[in-house]
Amino acid sequence: MAKTAQGTMYRGSIHDFPDFDPNQDAEALYTAMKGFGSDKESILELITSRSNKQRQEICQSYKSLYGKDLIADLKYELTGKFERLIVNLMRPLAYCDAKEIKDAISGVGTDEKCLIEILASRTNEQMHQLVAAYKDAYERDLESDIIGDTSGHFQKMLVVLLQGTRENDDVVSEDLVQQDVQDLYEAGELKWGTDEAQFIYILGNRSKQHLRLVFDEYLKTTGKPIEASIRGELSGDFEKLMLAVVKCIRSTPEYFAERLFKAMKGLGTRDNTLIRIMVSRSELDMLDIREIFRTKYEKSLYSMIKNDTSGEYKKALLKLCGGDDDAAGQFFPEAAQVAYQMWELSAVSRVELRGTVYAANDFNPDADAKALRKAMKGIGTDEATIIDIITHRSNAQRQQIRQTFKSHFGRDLMADLKSEISGDLARLILGLMMPPAHYDAKQLKKAMEGAGTDEKTLIEILATRTNAEIRAINEAYKEDYHKSLEDALSSDTSGHFRRILISLATGNREEGGENRDQAREDAQVAAEILEIADTPSGDKTSLETRFMTVLCTRSYPHLRRVFQEFIKMTNYDIEHVIKKEMSGDVKDAFVAIVQSVKNKPLFFADKLYKSMKGAGTDEKTLTRVMVSRSEIDLLNIRREFIEKYDKSLHQAIEGDTSGDFLKALLALCGGED
Repeated sequence: MAKTAQGTMYRGSIHDFPDFDPNQDAEALYTAMKGFGSDKESILELITSRSNKQRQEICQSYKSLYGKDLIADLKYELTGKFERLIVNLMRPLAYCDAKEIKDAISGVGTDEKCLIEILASRTNEQMHQLVAAYKDAYERDLESDIIGDTSGHFQKMLVVLLQGTRENDDVVSEDLVQQDVQDLYEAGELKWGTDEAQFIYILGNRSKQHLRLVFDEYLKTTGKPIEASIRGELSGDFEKLMLAVVKCIRSTPEYFAERLFKAMKGLGTRDNTLIRIMVSRSELDMLDIREIFRTKYEKSLYSMIKNDTSGEYKKALLKLCGGDDDAAGQFFPEAAQVAYQMWELSAVSRVELRGTVYAANDFNPDADAKALRKAMKGIGTDEATIIDIITHRSNAQRQQIRQTFKSHFGRDLMADLKSEISGDLARLILGLMMPPAHYDAKQLKKAMEGAGTDEKTLIEILATRTNAEIRAINEAYKEDYHKSLEDALSSDTSGHFRRILISLATGNREEGGENRDQAREDAQVAAEILEIADTPSGDKTSLETRFMTVLCTRSYPHLRRVFQEFIKMTNYDIEHVIKKEMSGDVKDAFVAIVQSVKNKPLFFADKLYKSMKGAGTDEKTLTRVMVSRSEIDLLNIRREFIEKYDKSLHQAIEGDTSGDFLKALLALCGGED
């Protein structure tokens, strides 16, 4: 079994087999391969139940007992993906990595993704073992082979990583953090062209802990994450390598969770990647990878492997996975803490919220009003001018244009726009022309009109708006529809869901900081209502009311502390428990509140992604989010989008919409990441 650092818990899924007898195992494998055909079930059961160290002892015993090479016999008896998996398990990790790299650089073409994955993720010690294993297995120098098969800055960074000389995590200097931030900024954003050598030196040599501080300071100093600068300044395989290095520095298990997801999503499976990761991480951090996988993709790694593979290959992979995190009772306290820290760091660090639409410089409402009138006058409509003006003015400036238009022409600009444009473009442009509170009020009214209620829209708006925004929506609703929002919600919804919405619609969420004692009490209430507390107490109805009060009225900083206390108390993430234990609109409302508290831009990034994935586009949700967040946090949403989905919001919009609607959305998006 792999060694763990002093004081840390073992996080692999494969353990030393108790009462291990290498001779007995060697005999069992020999029997399984003797005669016509082979007993694949026995082979996979035995090999996936032993640690790598024990497998090496079995290889030695097999040779001693039968004078044969076990790996050669397994290769002869097995075939395909199952053979590759089993044979990889039989090699020491360093030799397994050496074989993967040899395959990646042999023959025509190079598998750069394999090189990036291995060399960006291994520790100093693992790197030294890899170099030695390569030399031993192939009698060649790994550095020379990589230099012979790669080029440019990509080659230079691979060679730096290959040295295995990254500083230890106890090497952190505050002065050097500031200097590195300045050097990276000057090497990229402030320089005509890019000084790649600075990126290579700093990212290739500094300790992980030091670099995490550098990344935090870089964001505060420049207003953008280091990943955004890398995407903007570097390109090709070098860019991909540096992004992989950054991901591994932030969280190696998260990097592998993402790699596994991409290996199985969509049509076809990247089996080589799947095998390589499942083998190499099974005795290191598979439990952390599993928990992050479930947190990030809302499904277990086990279930995805089960649905994406078959036969003995599937059975062996599931054994390496070690358990189904969608099954009852599968919870990992340490990984729950890791998952919590992932979103706490992204949400709690003082990241400035930034929109993509700003007040125009040298604003002239008179000129804009005249240009819009000209664009709509006569035969045909100049949609390009309309889009250009309206998407490049702040909402306050648009209201001035409306007033000026009426003063000059005695006409209502909104009415003229309605008569000249139609469909998705009209919905978007007219939404931008409305004051935000009136726009939200209209969306809520539409959600409650006619047969059926659009609960998702009600939840999205009421669960994410600030107190000031909610109060403004109430006033706008009363003004526009001559009825209070509370009365409308009361007549159109029912039960606990209605109570939640009305509570949110009061706009009375506390605005102070956290209260640790109160947070522990609130976490206990959550644990009791979700039926995972050790000592349930109190009336169920009373507890439900208290739980609703906690989620609907406590401040965001306080709720973040409640969620942390909940994890400490139960080893559960509150979002996952709500999803498991609750149902229907109540579940959806509570999940939306929790996600908004954790990371509001990520919540909206998910909404945008879901509005465009699969067959067809949910244009209403796409429009609503783009309009309502364009001056608040759409730039932050863009960053969360590319980080989670590995493609930019700009690319997603471009691939899913068309025509003038596409042009207007891209203008609001504000750029390509």
